[in-house]
Order: sequence, then C-alpha cells, then structure tokens
Amino acid sequence: MLRRLGSWLALGLLWLLHWLPTPALGALGRALGRLLYRFGRGRVTDTNLRLCFPGMPEAERRALGRRHFEALGRNALEMSVMWFGSDRRVLDLVAIRGREHLDRLRGKPILLLVPHFVGLNMGGARIAHEYPGSASIYSRQKNPVLDRLFLRGRLRFGHPTLLSRQDGMRPIVKALREGRLLYFLPDMDFGPRDALFVPFFGVPAATVTALPRLAQLGRATVVPAIARQLERGYEIEVYPPWEDYPTGDLESDVRRMNAFIEARVREVPEQYFWAHKRFKTRPPGEPSPYRRR
Repeated sequence: MLRRLGSWLALGLLWLLHWLPTPALGALGRALGRLLYRFGRGRVTDTNLRLCFPGMPEAERRALGRRHFEALGRNALEMSVMWFGSDRRVLDLVAIRGREHLDRLRGKPILLLVPHFVGLNMGGARIAHEYPGSASIYSRQKNPVLDRLFLRGRLRFGHPTLLSRQDGMRPIVKALREGRLLYFLPDMDFGPRDALFVPFFGVPAATVTALPRLAQLGRATVVPAIARQLERGYEIEVYPPWEDYPTGDLESDVRRMNAFIEARVREVPEQYFWAHKRFKTRPPGEPSPYRRR
C-alpha cells in the first residue's frame, strides 16, 4: 500500500514537471542522475565499463559512468513529456533520420533492431507515429502504477500492437507475416535459454538468437536503428537494411548484431544502457562479475 502511494506521488510529481521547459527538465534530470550514480546502480555500471574498456584509466571510466547516469536521469524526467505532454511537443522533441530505408519497405515485414540506448522510448514513440500499426514487445512491470504509465506511453501514437515476451515467438511471427514493422530490442541478458555466448567488447555475453530466427520465420528484413539523446531532444537514426541476413549460421548472425551495437556504442558510449547486468549469465563454472568482492 505504501509503495503504491509512493508511486502515485512520484507520478504526480512527474505530471507537474512536464510543464517545465525542456532545458530545465534536462538540467534537473542530470542532477538526479548524479545522485543515482552515487547511491543507485553505479557499481553495476562501473563493472560493465571495466569489462568492456579495460584499457581505459579508472578515473576516465568513472567520469563516463557519471555521464551515463546524467543521460539516464535526464531521460527519466523528459519521459514526463512523452506521458503527459501534447502530441505536438512530443513529436517536436524527437527527430527521425534515414526514414527512406523504412519507406522503401513499407507494407513488408520489418525487424527494426533498436539496441538499448537511453533514447529508445522516445524513438519508439516517433516510429509508432510515422508507421501506424507497428508492433513492439512489452514486458509487464511489477509495479501496477508504472505498468499503466508505460502502457500509456507505448499506446498513445499510431495504435501499435503490443506483444508479450511470455507468449513466445508465434504471435511475433504472425505480426511480421502480416507486414508489420516490429520495434525490436534483443540486446539484453535474458538468461541462457535460446542464447549463445558471443563476444561483446571481447567479453562472452549471453546473446539471444531471436533476431536471425525471427527474420527467417517472419520473412522479415532487418533494419538497424539507434535512438540517441541530443543536446536538446532526441533522434532515431535508421541505417540501411542488412543484406544477406540471416545467413543460416546463428553464431555468425548474432556476432554481426553485437558488432553493430559495439560500433554505435563507441560513438556515444555514455548513452548505452550500462546499468543493466549485461554479463550476469556466465558460462558454466565462471563466477558472476557483479559479486561484491
């Protein structure tokens, strides 16, 4: 009961904050992020950065971790605009580049590969508006207040179809074969099931094989995209479709996905979702890197 009350109070605060100008929201969010880095999941972020950038000096890695949490905090408060702002304000906040790659495939099944950069929810809103009837995969939140809020954000543009990860691949394949665009985020550690250990920044990472499998089953074209946070606002950049994908070699196909993500991370390293325990699933006998020493 107290937790739910706290959630409603936080929701009310976000509603009040959405009236602020976007630059003010950004400044407050960055300050919030610095606090979260110090008292939240900063240790997980530091561990990930140490694993992925072993040659980077520790002081530089910590500075990168702080910038990451500043980006997270800013995004958390700017999400209030997506939930409560006018349609015009939301759409003005998010630009789209490279849409010609999607327009040429309109009406055909598209797997839009969108890795976990901090702007992914903003990018999803823009894609849903530009391509009505698209689909995305939704994981229900444990907190019912947050669940309602995230659903509000997901459903407000373009009448998208939300598919549950728990329902398996069949409804996802069906949506693709209907010619839908699927906003797809397959780059997190979901455990060993249907995953291969493939290098991510040189570290074996449990990587789901869903992207090539769905592309084959859904007869879909894979189109990668990155949703970035800009100095003011966001943009989702769509890259050219992948040719000759999938190849039939699952390991080669997921390696290509990880290599693409690595290249984009190096461009804006503070914006990848380092607060996630990307390496929590380990090969047999290997200890978790997140254990406290």
